[in-house]
Amino acid sequence: MPLSQELNIALKEWAATCEALRAARQILLLRKGGIFESAGGFEIEKRHFLFFPTYLHQNPQMLKDDALKWYEHRSTEPENITINLAGSITDILRITNRAQMDSLDSEHIWTSPLIDMRFNYKPQNPLYLLLVRAYELPQPVTVKNTPAYAGCKSWVPLDEPVDVSSTLPVLDESLYTHRRQNILDVIDKFKA
Repeated sequence: MPLSQELNIALKEWAATCEALRAARQILLLRKGGIFESAGGFEIEKRHFLFFPTYLHQNPQMLKDDALKWYEHRSTEPENITINLAGSITDILRITNRAQMDSLDSEHIWTSPLIDMRFNYKPQNPLYLLLVRAYELPQPVTVKNTPAYAGCKSWVPLDEPVDVSSTLPVLDESLYTHRRQNILDVIDKFKA
């Protein structure tokens, strides 16, 4: 799915996860939503978006050893945010049991405590696996981290749109399709 010419919506995600996507270490995200979401939990507002890296709630105990190189400890969010990645959601899959995630262990950077936390947070709400095709911006864009961007919310509308017309996918089509199909096969195998 090609991206549009400009994007002005960003999905907040741990900076380490953004880097894992940019490095093609993973192509998936787990979401239930942020604290300030609409009733019913996380909603997919847009299929195409920029990634807005966050730092404050990252936890090194929730990252596998190979992802610690992307961890940066901060006591506050930075004054400026560097955006260097866009994404396009190709699939939205409901995760119904822990066996599905356990079978995808090699596909992500998170440790068991993070997976447990995602399952246990608001257990009445479904957990979703988003398969995301990542695109690197040719030139990073720096935005001022305004109060409008603060808080535990998933989506932030940016003050200025970002040109994404020259982005390049971090994985070529055949590699992305292969990894995507492997994940879909695992999820189907363990459906309850």
